[in-house]
Amino acid sequence: MSIPTFIDITETEQCEELREYLTSLGATLGQKSDTFVSELKQIIGVSDTLLTESDKDADTESVLNSIVSLLLTSVPQSSPECSLLVNHFCEQLLKANNAKTSLVCLRVLKNLFSGLIDVDLRFRVYETLVRLAAISLQIGLVFEDTLKLKEWFPVKTVGTERWQRLLRLLHEVLLSAKQSEAASRVLIELLSTYTEDNASQARDDAHRCIVFFLSDRNTFLMDHLLALKPVKILEGEPIHDLLTIFVAEKLSAYIKFYNARKDFVDSLGLNHEQNLQKMRLLTFMQMAESRKEIPFDAIQHDLQLNPDQVESFVIDVLRTKLVRAKVDQVNHRVLVSSTMHRTFGRPQWIQLRETLHKWAQNLAKVQHTVHVATSRVDSVGA
Repeated sequence: MSIPTFIDITETEQCEELREYLTSLGATLGQKSDTFVSELKQIIGVSDTLLTESDKDADTESVLNSIVSLLLTSVPQSSPECSLLVNHFCEQLLKANNAKTSLVCLRVLKNLFSGLIDVDLRFRVYETLVRLAAISLQIGLVFEDTLKLKEWFPVKTVGTERWQRLLRLLHEVLLSAKQSEAASRVLIELLSTYTEDNASQARDDAHRCIVFFLSDRNTFLMDHLLALKPVKILEGEPIHDLLTIFVAEKLSAYIKFYNARKDFVDSLGLNHEQNLQKMRLLTFMQMAESRKEIPFDAIQHDLQLNPDQVESFVIDVLRTKLVRAKVDQVNHRVLVSSTMHRTFGRPQWIQLRETLHKWAQNLAKVQHTVHVATSRVDSVGA
């Protein structure tokens, strides 16, 4: 493994170089320490001085990488001193207060992360990386998917509570970066960490998950949430009733719920008009599941639209690609070719099985026809 170094000299000489450089920037250091660890701790303690040198990013990165090299090569990772120094270094770099400087700190910490072997230390550094990525708007540099995280940080090693804390942090950062799809996957992973025994402890996470999915403009299918243990714990509560409406009921059910619990819906931070639009789309999907031809009048009635709003609404639905259809303007109807199912339960599995069975039968007929035709051609040729 290649570890960045400030200069190829002894650790004592390297600390001396760092001390002199930081002092030249105005950092105040105490007397030289007798031990290397104490000296390095002093240097790390004023390393935030570098973060004000916005016009010297290259120098800042080199000096910070020098500290990284000392941490990786001169302090045993299994020692309490290493944990103390790494934590202190992370705290200092979190003082970066702008995107440019935090990106420099992020690159430096990635070097430290790559050089560490100890899982606990790597976990501490990774949390800092995520926080720096939030400041620098570069979450893509530190997060790919939860599968990779599980390789780095096995839950049995880092502990469930720390793992959950990291997932909450990632969700918050991904959401602020407008990466709603990745944020939703992280939330589902978070809720999956709860078992029957501790599902009741997940109320806040389950509540947060439901609100996120309801408010996300690009999420329409939510039946999978109902199977999660923490969500089941909320059965009978208004938040669960609201989710059930978005999963399986029609616009009229939502309007009835909203009229009865307006203050509750507003307290969730949900936008009523956005909810109406989503419920109209979901209601239309449900209509399309059982009808291949849907008159404009039916759409207007069930979705509570004005006559001049029907066509534009259908066009908006088609843009989502959740429903495939054509608009017959002459006969004022929508011709449905296919639609996504809002829920996928036993009836949908039976329908899928029947569809596959018919497909297999048709394929067998085609194979038989080709075989017969081939046999005739061979007999004529003979």
